[in-house]
Order: sequence, then structure tokens, then C-alpha cells
Amino acid sequence: MKKNHEKRNLFSIEILGLLLGLLWIAPFYLMVVNAFKTKRDIFGGVLGFPSELAFDNFVQAFVDLAFLKSLFNSVLVTGCSIAIIILFSSMAGYALARNKSKLSGFIFFIFVAAMLIPFQSVMIPLVSIFGQADMLNAGGLIFMYLGFGCSLSIFLYHGAMTGVSKSMDEAAIIDGANRFQLFWYIIFPLLKPISVTVGILNTIWIWNDYLLPSLVLSEANATIPLKMFYFFGQYTKQWHLALAGLTIAILPVIIGYFFAQKQIINGVSEGAVK
Repeated sequence: MKKNHEKRNLFSIEILGLLLGLLWIAPFYLMVVNAFKTKRDIFGGVLGFPSELAFDNFVQAFVDLAFLKSLFNSVLVTGCSIAIIILFSSMAGYALARNKSKLSGFIFFIFVAAMLIPFQSVMIPLVSIFGQADMLNAGGLIFMYLGFGCSLSIFLYHGAMTGVSKSMDEAAIIDGANRFQLFWYIIFPLLKPISVTVGILNTIWIWNDYLLPSLVLSEANATIPLKMFYFFGQYTKQWHLALAGLTIAILPVIIGYFFAQKQIINGVSEGAVK
């Protein structure tokens, strides 16, 4: 009786998982299928398969998106932002965790409290200040991402440092290592799992961010999300081209995850254990 009840529960969970999977994959199905359709096919029905594969949609979308340039801009901004966030946040988290003074505790509290400040509340003065400093460009955008991304990152690194024994610092210093060598050759490698977690969390929102680049970057230097905004505005009624452009835009994320999924899953799992 108990085994039959467990089997029914397992079957119900499997059915629920299948339904959720279909619900999750439905938007991707609609996007990809309709990206291969002509304009006439789309207005004839969005659920069916295309009568013929319109590869010209992707060629035109690729050219009109200036995809390679937009991809380069996104990779440049995201890569530099993640590298700088990990660099500064790891050092700050280490310093604040090892220094137990009231000042370091107050500074850590400021960083934690900064996570509660919404971007919209500082958006206008921030852009105004950076405009006066002539920093409304990719460099200024990276600097802004450092400011918005370091609070959570420092919080995570600070928490991870509680699992690293202070005796390792003392042993390294006795062996003649300076503070720079101590951090980069001993402490930082131990923080690899949390660095992966920090990288993933910040990559997700920086890569997909539209609002901040729209305030800082021109159309010529637009990242993929910003370029997609201009692209959709241009092809509001030509859904076959708009969906082809959207399919092209998500390909880098899918390809990146495909090649890095092992490292991502291992990093997140190890970070969770720590």
C-alpha cells in the first residue's frame, strides 16, 4: 500500500515536471519556429511549422543588428566589469573580514545597506555627474557596474572568508610572504567557488541590462540588449525579422553556457557547500 502511494506521488511529480518543462520551453519554441517563417506564414498561424525555411530573415537581422559589433561591446563591458568586480570585491571582503575593528564593521555595514538602494533613486544624479566628468562611455559604464555590483559581491566574499582559517595567514607571513603574496597565492585560490558564484550573478544582470546602457551609451556603441531595443522599434510590424534578431541575440548566452556548464555547476555547488 505504501509503495503504491509512493509510486503515485512520483508519477504526479513527473507529470508536473513535464508540464512545467513544456511551459518553460513554449516561448523558445514560438520564437525559433516563427523566426524561420515569412511574414505571410506568421499571420497565417504562429503555432505551426513554417511552410518553407526563411534563412534570409537571419541574414537581414544579423546585418541590421550590427551583431558582431554589438556582441563585442557586450563582451567588453561584461568581461571588464566582472573582472574588476571580482578583483576589488575579493580584496575588500578579505580586508574587512580579517580586520575586526569598529571602522571595518561600519564600512561593511555601509556596503550591505547599499544593496537596499534602488538604482532608479540615483539614476538621474549619477548620469548627471558622469556627464559632467565626460564619462558617458563604455569606461564610465564599467565604473558604474563596479559600484552597483560590489556591495553584494563584498557581502559574499566576506561570508566566504569566515570559512578560511586565520592560521593560514599567520603561517604564510612566518614563511616570509607579504600581504600581496598572501592574498593572491593562498587566499584567493581558496575563494574560487565563491568567485564563480559572484561572476555568474553579476554576468546575468550586466549582460541583460538595458536601462543603464540606454542612459550612457550611444546607438553606435550599444550592447546587445540596447541594440535589440532599437531593432524592435525598427521592425515593430515585421515579426519574422524581429524574432530572427532575438534568436541571434540569445545564441551567445546558450553557447557560453553549453561550454561552461560544468565549471558553472561545480562552482555554484562548492560555493553552496562553503
